[in-house]
Amino acid sequence: MKIIFGITCALILLFPFQLLPQEEEKEKADTLEYGLEEVTIVGTRTKEKIIDIPYSVFSVEKKELMFGKKVSAKSVLADVPGLFLQSRYGNSDLRVSIRGFGNRSNTGIRGVRILQDGIPESEPDGETVLDAIDFTSLGGVEVVKGNLSSLYANAPGGVIDFKTDIYFPDEFVSSTNQFGQYGFRQNGFKLGLKNNENRFFLSYYYRNLNGYRNHSDEYQHLLSSVYEGYLGTRSSITVLGNYVNGFNRIPGSLTKEEYESDPFMASPTAEAFNFRRITKKGRLAVKYRTGFGAMDANELEITGYGGIKELEKADYPDYTLSTRYSLGALIRYANRSVIADRQNTFTAGMDYAYQSGPVNQFENTAGNRDLEVTNSYDAKVSNIGFYFLDHYNILEQKLDLFFSSRYDLSVFSNDIFIPSILYIDSSKTFNAFTPKIGLNFKITSEIALYTSYGLSYDFPALTELENNPLSSNPRYTLNPDIDPSKSNNFELGIKGNLFNTGSDFMKKVIFDITGFYYKITDEIVPFIINEKTYFRNAAKTNRKGIELGIKTEPFEETEMVVNYTYTDFKYDEFLTTNYTPSGQVQEDYSGNYEPSVPKHIVNFIFNYDFEITDDISGLLQWDCDYIAKLYVDDANSATAPDYFYGNIMLGASYNTELLGVVFYVGLNNIFDRRYVGFVNINDYYGRYYETGEPRTFYSGLNVNLKF
Repeated sequence: MKIIFGITCALILLFPFQLLPQEEEKEKADTLEYGLEEVTIVGTRTKEKIIDIPYSVFSVEKKELMFGKKVSAKSVLADVPGLFLQSRYGNSDLRVSIRGFGNRSNTGIRGVRILQDGIPESEPDGETVLDAIDFTSLGGVEVVKGNLSSLYANAPGGVIDFKTDIYFPDEFVSSTNQFGQYGFRQNGFKLGLKNNENRFFLSYYYRNLNGYRNHSDEYQHLLSSVYEGYLGTRSSITVLGNYVNGFNRIPGSLTKEEYESDPFMASPTAEAFNFRRITKKGRLAVKYRTGFGAMDANELEITGYGGIKELEKADYPDYTLSTRYSLGALIRYANRSVIADRQNTFTAGMDYAYQSGPVNQFENTAGNRDLEVTNSYDAKVSNIGFYFLDHYNILEQKLDLFFSSRYDLSVFSNDIFIPSILYIDSSKTFNAFTPKIGLNFKITSEIALYTSYGLSYDFPALTELENNPLSSNPRYTLNPDIDPSKSNNFELGIKGNLFNTGSDFMKKVIFDITGFYYKITDEIVPFIINEKTYFRNAAKTNRKGIELGIKTEPFEETEMVVNYTYTDFKYDEFLTTNYTPSGQVQEDYSGNYEPSVPKHIVNFIFNYDFEITDDISGLLQWDCDYIAKLYVDDANSATAPDYFYGNIMLGASYNTELLGVVFYVGLNNIFDRRYVGFVNINDYYGRYYETGEPRTFYSGLNVNLKF
């Protein structure tokens, strides 16, 4: 933790900042531009200034999303300090890891709660696939890092909220177009309408990509809409809907020998059995929000949502058809009052989610579905959670106390439809109580120290509960041996917004430095037998690390960002059985590093904003990353090597009262480095490696008509 204070003291000593009194800050327009008054809703589930809360919060602003290739969440989250992102074959199955949570998933995001406009995109069991978010239509992204299990289910790593750009200043219709190598084409339109009582946003795009690896082509249609109506001065109703129709082939993971000889080949098994997915899903949500009593004293929000998902998936050895029906509800109440002459904010609520539907499995015969059903069942999951948070100002404008807690009850069941003496219907019930306490001390109005301690539980997802032939009772439909992961979480940090308004040199420095220590019991880790992934519990894990993010304005029209993450994640105790093609081997992994976690991550960004005329402006951006080597299995027997890559982008925008045009060109991985973009952890046959994106050119042209 000494490193945190040392770096912060150095920042303050290096730059002669004039710290403005609070009254003068309000007169400075540029301080608002830099987010001094920025608020978070995700971090506390009610409006709070980021500088006032004891959590590490990072916001991706709308202006940062204007240019650049928008294919996956990696396009918009790659520069968030503390995040480690891995993409399978470039664009699908993004793995988002925060402080090690999320590393275990091969088919979606785990351990990190994902929201879209405040509505859970994560399924009731905690797993998330980011195929229903239009990354070309975002007004911002809010990332809260660290344990938020006291406010959200299955959120030991944090929460990410993708926000649709619904608060546009003018009515408009626009065309969005992106083109690039490897058959990349993404075309669509957006429409925005508004008056004093209503606001409506609609977007659609079609994306096609041949893929830079063999057997990795994909396409997707995505339709999204948001309607917001204002009922008087303090109430509103919001209706959100989306529909996805997508297809992608899966090239699979490679052995080290295959990766080194031809990194863009597909796995022979993936080609022989034509691994692929066809997804169709839609969701509708309705949110009602109102306020009553004195201004900002009471707020009530009620949300209901439902969805249908159809999935056709070919892998080995199964060909699976499934339909999943989901329902959910959110209720939140917030009260702001004065207790003992001090401000107090109390928030409480309930979350409910349910999912059910038939799953039918057939034998995959050379990529085709066999006629005979080999398995048919209904996998159900329900989760209900109750939470509260109290924020009390102990010392006015100085010291704030946060106490929150949540109780969750999750029920999983798997009922076989085909009578069989081989399997027995089974269910599992998990419940957890997750308290958390935090303190935030403002050294000045622009710099704050913060710390928190809390508990977290991470329930296994349905796919992680699938039983394996080597469990204590392989006849059960759900694995009887797997338990939730539990952790004790501590963090200490310092953050600030410093301004030197009297100078053009180092006009601003925005920083957030966090040290954390997690002690985890029964961590859920993957292992693979015959191309099929199963999960088990490790014994004890210790995680410690530092996240550092600094954004500066060294000179007029320039911006520099430096992010650094250090991790030291080790198994404290881990005795297990390792399954290999030659048989079962008893292993002791105690003292080993967790796989798929680099020790060092460095991200550097340099932006040059320029203005040609009053109507034409532009951006030149250099973005580069260094990722240290990482282990690919619990045994630490093999590694994915470290790598460095850089991206460059040039964009220009033309804006008048009636017309807006954005044009950009870019080159990703400009030095054409070969690197492992995704690690398939603990593979049975040593197929750990999936190749990252090679040098790739792209361009975009967006035309916006205002009326």
